Amino acid sequence: MQQLMDVPLPLRLIVVALLGAVAGSLLNAAVYEFAYDRRRCSPWQPTPEGVGPRGWLDRLPVIGWLRLRRDAGVLGRGYWVRPLLLELMFAGAVAALYWWEVDRHMLIDPLLPVATPVDWRALSGVLHTQFFAHAVLAAFMWVGAWIDIDEKTIPDAVTWPGTFLGLLLITLTPLAALPQVVSEPVAPAVSAPLVTPAGQPVMDFNGDPFYVAPTQPFSPNDWPEWLIAPRSRWGIAVGLGCWWFWGLAIADRTWPRRLGRSNHWWAKLGVWRGRLWRDLSSFPLRNVLLTGTLLIAMVWFAGGAAWHGLLSGLIGLVLGCALVWAVRVVGSAAMGREAMGFGDVTLMMMIGVLVGWQACLAVFFLAPFAGLVLGLLSLILRRGDAIPYGPFLCLAAAFTVVFWGKVWPRAEVLFAAGWLVPIVLGVCIALLGLLLMLIQLAKRPFMRD
Repeated sequence: MQQLMDVPLPLRLIVVALLGAVAGSLLNAAVYEFAYDRRRCSPWQPTPEGVGPRGWLDRLPVIGWLRLRRDAGVLGRGYWVRPLLLELMFAGAVAALYWWEVDRHMLIDPLLPVATPVDWRALSGVLHTQFFAHAVLAAFMWVGAWIDIDEKTIPDAVTWPGTFLGLLLITLTPLAALPQVVSEPVAPAVSAPLVTPAGQPVMDFNGDPFYVAPTQPFSPNDWPEWLIAPRSRWGIAVGLGCWWFWGLAIADRTWPRRLGRSNHWWAKLGVWRGRLWRDLSSFPLRNVLLTGTLLIAMVWFAGGAAWHGLLSGLIGLVLGCALVWAVRVVGSAAMGREAMGFGDVTLMMMIGVLVGWQACLAVFFLAPFAGLVLGLLSLILRRGDAIPYGPFLCLAAAFTVVFWGKVWPRAEVLFAAGWLVPIVLGVCIALLGLLLMLIQLAKRPFMRD
C-alpha cells in the first residue's frame, strides 16, 4: 500500500473518479432494478421494449447517457438527465472522499493530541482501508436514498447485501471502523502504530506510544475481558444473540388485527407466532441465519483481530437498529400513524455495522433536524407531509464519517461516562417525539377543507 502514496495525487484522483463513475453507472442500474416500480432505463439492465439494442459504448459512464438520448421518445423526455448527473456526482464525491481521507488524512489527524510530524506513508494501508470501506457504504446508501426519494421505501435487496458486506469487511479488516487514537504502553490487539518520518514512535508526555485503533462498542474505554477473551462463552452468546436479533427484526412480525369470530389476544398471539416461525424457517432467511451462525462460530473459535472486528460490527448493527427502532415507535405514537418505514431501521442496521453505535448517536442529532426543516417547508408549500427519511439518515451518516475527526474528540468524554449515555439517548428520543408533536400542531392551520 505504501507504493500507492508514491503515485502523484492528481493521477490517483483521476483513477478514483473514473472508478467512481463506473460504480455510479452500476448504482444507477441498481436504483432502477431494485425499485418496487421497476424501470428499464439503464443500459446495464435488460433492453426495454420499443428501443434498439444497446452496445458497450452505451454502457460507458456519462457518455453512454448522451448516446441514449435517442430513446427519449419511448422512455420519456429528459429521462437520461438525472442518471447522468448522478454518475458525475458519485464520481466527484468518491474522489473528494479519497482526497479527504487519504491525502489530507482528516479522519485521524484531528485526533492527535500532540503536534508531532507523522509518517502518513506508513499508515497508507489503514487510510486506504478506511476509504474503501466508506466508499462501499456510500454506494449502498446512495442506492437506498434514491429509491427512498422515488418511492418512499428502502428495499431489503439494498440493505441485506450492504449489511453482509459490511460484516465481511470489518471482519477481514477491523481497522475499517471509524478510528480513535490511543496511547498505551502495550499495543492494542487491533491497532497500527504512529511513527515520525524518522521512524520513531510518536509518544505522549508519559512516554507511551500512540496507536490508531478502531472504535468499538465500549470506546473510549477498553473491551471488557469477560467479553473479548479468547473463546469466551459470553462473547459467542452476545455475537449470536445480535445475529438472531437481526433475523427476528426482519422476519414477518405483523400483528393480526382481526381473526373473524375469535378475536382474543391469545388467538392473535398464536397467529403471530405462526407467521414468525414460518418466515424464520423458510428460504432464504433460514439459510442466511444458519450460515451466519456457522460463520460467526468459526470466527469466534479462531479469535484474534477478526473476532474483535466481527463482534464490534454485530453490536453496532443491533444498537444502531435499536436506536432507530425506538425513534420509529416514539414518532408513530406522537404522530398517530407510522412515523417512518421499517426500511429506515434496516438501513441503520447496515450503517451501524461499519460506523458503530456511537456514530449512530450523532446521526440522531443531525437527521431529525434536517427532516424537520424540509417537513415545515412541505407543509407551508402544501406539498404533503409524507417525507422519505432515509436520505436524511444517509446524509447525517456521511457528515458524521467525513467529520469524524472533529466529532469524536467532543463525544468521547460523554461515552467515557457510561451512565450518562442512556440518559442522553432517552432525551434525544423524547425531543424527537416532541418535535413531531409540534409538527402535528403546526400543520393544523394549513389543513383546511
